[in-house]
Amino acid sequence: MSSRSIRVRTAIVFFIAVSCYLILICNLFFIQLINRSFFATLGTQQYTLSVTHQPPRGAIVDRTGSTFFATNKACLSAFIIPNKITDQEALISLLHAHFPDAEKRLHSKKNASFMYIKRRLTPQEQEHITECNNKDIHLLEESSRFYPLPSAAPLIGFTDIDTVGRAGIELSCNAQLAGAPEKVLLEKDARSGYFYFSKTLQDAGTRSTTIKLTLDGALQFLVDEEVAAACKRCKAREASALILNPDNGDILAISSVPYTHPEDPTFDFYHTKQRAITEQYELGSVLKVFAALAALEENIVTPDTPIDCKNSTSCTIDGRPINTWRAHGIIPFKDVIAYSNNIGIAQIAKQLGPAIVGHYQRLGFGKKTNIPVPAEASGFINPPNKWSAQSIISLSYGYEISATLLQLAQAFALIAHDGKFVTPRLLLSDPVRIDDAPLYRPESIDAIKSILRKTTEYGTGRRAHMHGFNVMSKTGTANTLVNGVYDHDTNIYTAAAIIEKGDYKRIIVTCVKEAKIPNAFAATVAMPLLKRIAEKMVIHERVV
Repeated sequence: MSSRSIRVRTAIVFFIAVSCYLILICNLFFIQLINRSFFATLGTQQYTLSVTHQPPRGAIVDRTGSTFFATNKACLSAFIIPNKITDQEALISLLHAHFPDAEKRLHSKKNASFMYIKRRLTPQEQEHITECNNKDIHLLEESSRFYPLPSAAPLIGFTDIDTVGRAGIELSCNAQLAGAPEKVLLEKDARSGYFYFSKTLQDAGTRSTTIKLTLDGALQFLVDEEVAAACKRCKAREASALILNPDNGDILAISSVPYTHPEDPTFDFYHTKQRAITEQYELGSVLKVFAALAALEENIVTPDTPIDCKNSTSCTIDGRPINTWRAHGIIPFKDVIAYSNNIGIAQIAKQLGPAIVGHYQRLGFGKKTNIPVPAEASGFINPPNKWSAQSIISLSYGYEISATLLQLAQAFALIAHDGKFVTPRLLLSDPVRIDDAPLYRPESIDAIKSILRKTTEYGTGRRAHMHGFNVMSKTGTANTLVNGVYDHDTNIYTAAAIIEKGDYKRIIVTCVKEAKIPNAFAATVAMPLLKRIAEKMVIHERVV
C-alpha cells in the first residue's frame, strides 16, 4: 500500500472521528442548553410522584351537635379494565342482565384502560357481583354522603357522585365542607418505583369543616311530621312551616312538603327547594298586621278609633270594588284587624298612601335576608310609580306584595323584639344581628301586640289560643294567580304567631297551598297546623 493511500485513509478516519465528535458536541449542546428544561422535567417525572389527599367531607349537624343532617359513609363501586378483559362473553352476559347501561358504554370503550360499571352499588347489586365471581370486575371503596333525616333534604340539599355540593347547604357551604386537598411530592427510585427517599409538602391544604346549624334536630323532626300530616289531611298541594327565635334570629326548624331526597327513586328536582325561603307568595290578610303597624306609627289611628266597615261584605271605595269575608258595621280599629275586615283596612291604607311601601321595606319585605340557602327569593312590592287605582287597596290586605315565609317571620320578630330589626340566622357560626335602635315607637309596638292578642282571643286566630301562654296571631287567605287571573278556588292559607311566656319567645309561621277540603280558610287550615306545632314545641323545650 502506497504512502498516499495511507494518508487518504487516515484523513478519512480523522474526518469521520471529528464529525462524530462534532455531532456529539451539538447533541450535548441541544440537550444541555436548548432542551434543558424539557429533559429536566422528564427526569423529574421519572423519580418524583405527586400525591393528593382529599380530606373527608365535613358533616352537617344541628345546634347541639348530636343530630346529623349529613355525614359520610363508605360505599362500593365496580369497575373494569376494558383492554384487559379475559372472559368477554361472561362479562357481557352479567352486564346485560344487571347493568345494561354499562354494557352500552363498553361497546364504545373497548380499548379503554378504565371504566366504571356502577358507582355506589346497592346491596342487591353487590350481591350480583359477588355471586358471579367474575375476575374482570373489580371493587373500589369510595366515600358517599348519608342523610339520616330525609325530610330535611329541601334545606340540607345533596351532593353529586363526586361528593360536590349541588343543592341546599351542601352547595352554599361547599368550600367549608370540602376543604382543600393536601399535595405531597415524593422522590422515588426511578428504576423500581418502590423506594421513596424524600417527602416534600407542596400544598398543606385545609381541613374540612363541620357545619353547625341553628336548627334543633328533634324539633325539626316534630315539625316535619306535623307539616306532612297537615298536607295529607287537607289534601293540599304544598305545606311549609318554620320556627324562629326572635331574641337572636335563630331558625330552629324549617320544613317543606312534598320533598325529595337523593335516595328517592322518584327524585323530582322541583321538590328539592326549601319553599319557605325560595318561594314568594301574595300572602293576603296576614299582611294587614304591618299595614296596621304603619298606620299606628303615622298616628293615623289608635286601636280604639271607630272605623265604618259599611255593614256589608261588598262595597266600593273611589269606584274600586272591595269584598270581605263577613259584614261589620262601625267597629274599633283593633277589631278591623282581629276580624280581618278588608273594607276597614282599605280605608286606613288610603290615608297612608305611598308611605305604606316605605314601612313594608323597613320591615324587610322586598329584599333577601341573605340566608345561606341557594335561590332565596327577594319578594316584591309594587312601587308607587307603577300603581293603578286599585294598588293602595290591594297593598292593604296582602296583594301586589309578595314575600317568603322567612320574610314574614322576620317581620313578626321585629314586633316580638320591641321594634328592633332581627336578621334570621341559619349557621350557628354567623354573628347575631339585631339593630341597636328600634324602628318603631314603643307605643306602636305595644298597640299592635294588643291587637294581635285580640285576634287570638276572639278574632280569626282563635284556634291559636294556648292556656298559660300569650299568643299574638294573624291569618291570611289569598287567591293565587292562574294563567294571569286570580282564581277564587285556588288559594294559599297562611298563619303567623308570636308565642310568649315570661322571657320565652318564639315565632311560628305556617302555610298550606291549595287545600281541597270544604270551608277551607287560613283559620281552619293553616292555624290548626300552627297550634299543633306550638304544642309540641313548648313540650319539647320544656316551657312550664
